Amino acid sequence: MASRPERLPAVGGGASLFLVLVLAALAPASVLGQSNAVEARPAVEAVQVPAGTEIRIDGFLNEEVWSLAHPLTDFRQQDPVEGGEPSEPSEIRILYDTQALYIGAMFYDSDPSGILAHQLERNAGLGTDDRFMWILDTFRDGRTGYFFEINPAGLMGDGLIGGGGSWGGLNKRWDGIWEVRTQILSDGWSAEIRIPFSTLNFDPARDAWGINFQRTIRRRSEEILWSGWRRNESLFRPASAGELRGLTGISQGVGVEVKPYALTSGNQAVSAGTPWEGDAKVGMDVTYSITPSLRAAVTLNTDFAEVEVDQRRVNLTRFPLRFPEQRDFFLEGSGVFSFNWADPFFSRRIGLVQGQEVPIRGGARLGGQAGRYELGFYQVRTGETVLGDVGSDQLWPAEDFTVGRVRRSLFQQSHVGTIYTRRSSSFDPEGLGLEDRHTIGGDFNFYTSQALGRFNAQIEGFMIFHTDPMAGGDLLSPERRSRGYRWSFPNDLVRLHSSYRDFGVDWDPAVGFAQRRGFRRHQPTLTIAPRPQWLPLVRQMEHQFYFEYLTDMDNRLLTRAFNVTPLQLNFESGDRFSIQAGRGFERLLNPFTIHGRGEDAIVVPAGDYYAWSWSMGAQSAGRRTLSGGVDVERSDFWDGDRTQMDFRATVRPRRGVSVSTNYQRNEVRLDQGDFNTNLARVSGTWNLSPLTSLTGNVQYDDVSRVMGLFARGRWIVRPGNDIFLVWSHNWQNEVARLLDREFTTLSRGGALKVNYSYRF
Repeated sequence: MASRPERLPAVGGGASLFLVLVLAALAPASVLGQSNAVEARPAVEAVQVPAGTEIRIDGFLNEEVWSLAHPLTDFRQQDPVEGGEPSEPSEIRILYDTQALYIGAMFYDSDPSGILAHQLERNAGLGTDDRFMWILDTFRDGRTGYFFEINPAGLMGDGLIGGGGSWGGLNKRWDGIWEVRTQILSDGWSAEIRIPFSTLNFDPARDAWGINFQRTIRRRSEEILWSGWRRNESLFRPASAGELRGLTGISQGVGVEVKPYALTSGNQAVSAGTPWEGDAKVGMDVTYSITPSLRAAVTLNTDFAEVEVDQRRVNLTRFPLRFPEQRDFFLEGSGVFSFNWADPFFSRRIGLVQGQEVPIRGGARLGGQAGRYELGFYQVRTGETVLGDVGSDQLWPAEDFTVGRVRRSLFQQSHVGTIYTRRSSSFDPEGLGLEDRHTIGGDFNFYTSQALGRFNAQIEGFMIFHTDPMAGGDLLSPERRSRGYRWSFPNDLVRLHSSYRDFGVDWDPAVGFAQRRGFRRHQPTLTIAPRPQWLPLVRQMEHQFYFEYLTDMDNRLLTRAFNVTPLQLNFESGDRFSIQAGRGFERLLNPFTIHGRGEDAIVVPAGDYYAWSWSMGAQSAGRRTLSGGVDVERSDFWDGDRTQMDFRATVRPRRGVSVSTNYQRNEVRLDQGDFNTNLARVSGTWNLSPLTSLTGNVQYDDVSRVMGLFARGRWIVRPGNDIFLVWSHNWQNEVARLLDREFTTLSRGGALKVNYSYRF
């Protein structure tokens, strides 16, 4: 219930200080671990293909040249038995010529009928399938690299690894140009892979790269690796990789790639009574390798017609939601711009305003490495556009965006860095105007996987400032500053971290994302995850304790939360079950509208609110033909209560075909009024082969009362050359009930886009 606000004492910094002191005690061991005590890693010698020899990429390892390469067979389990002998043998062979790297893989299986290969769409999640993953650390820096994965059906997945010491530094939105073919055989499955060197950035002065391999046998939930098989390690941590030696005389070619596109489209805004509007345009991306490790790109008349729509979410908070970037131009090489859980640069600020697309007239991008420095740079120009419905006179001006990022590597897995952004949206053609805004910041990330000999430990920190010409003041104003640190101990049995952040009352970076401002936050978390031998069906249990203490800049309490996960069970089958409970306090300084508009608006009044909550969730293993999950939460909610329900189901009737449904419901009861929200989503994928796909989704929520349909067909003629056919349709429901079917068309449109890639 609500009560009169009062000033509460600030929490002391004892817990955070204790963790920093623990880190200080570990630091000498960490530094020594990075420089002197790194565990010896396995190595493999690449064999050069004899001149005139051709390898046909068909999935059969029947060319005699494969016998020249020594097979890698020394794999170890990571799960279920750390360091155990794999249940099935694997063989990896590596060849190369001046133009490409070749990988031949044979994965033996005593029961080929148990091989799982549901997915065919490029970059689809492979939590359902057997798979083979590998990484290439082409700079041998232990922090960055290229990620590749396939399944027995020939699905291709790839991405970029950044951050080195982080668990989540993988960006799978990068699509490289490479080839793979697979075969399911009577004794397992095999793969032949060709990766052109022109796809990769690398240092030609080095003849050794980092490399690692991981195989998943899904029906046994078995993970086996060549190097870095301990549970505190990961394939996605290049420092744990082995070494690929002997690469000499390799070439990227001239280093120029030209990607023209042609697009024809038609759109109609039916609600405004407008006729169909057709459009046709062409554009181009040109990439040039300044050095083999540093690439520049120029884009002209950029278009993103093939990008999938965002997944709907219902927002019952007073803060904006953050949606992920999906445009390839901003995703390729984006790892360098990550900034320690702060967002001084959020690429969706470029080319999107109030959810509406703004034309990008041109831009330039630079990315790669120069010695021990990792570089990232954008310069983008957007055009004028009219916001709102047809007939609106709200003109958004042309803008210029500049983003620069530099990170310098330290030791084996650490870095320091700086970032700068500028946004100029002046109407004044003579130069800078009132809307010219700057952001500058610095960060560090000290990471080791050798703390106390074999544990992971990490400390990160950042500080950022920005200008605001409308408000005056200098760049270093504390009102427009954000800063923070985090100490982490991310290991298999114990995962411990503590963080502190504060964001000034006027924090609002022009090319960044600010969900909340004017607060200080302390946030420690402890997770204990034993693997009980006495529970034969359970692989791992998790118990978590989470605490948050958030104040305003004058140390007056705003939020206090304590959540506990007394039990989470991760089963050997891949199923999962968890229960949670929590107690929280929230001080609301200003009333806000939580639901409805105008006379129907439900407004939560200012005051102090206390809440208990509990939740329960279950998820079945995705490898099954029919899988699903459910989460239910019951909690006090402002001066009332809320019940949240989330139901998910996926069916895979045959290879390459899947249909998923998701239904979310909120039932809210408040003193000011009651309301329910419903959100439904159905998505489907139909793949005839790894190179052809038809995907789509239908979404509806009764807050916006808009139903949206999105469908996309894609044909990969060959890697780098694509044809897209896209259709979208939006309907408005005249009443709040879905089953009343009183829908009218708001807008509809389609597009045909052809991409072509040519390398010199």
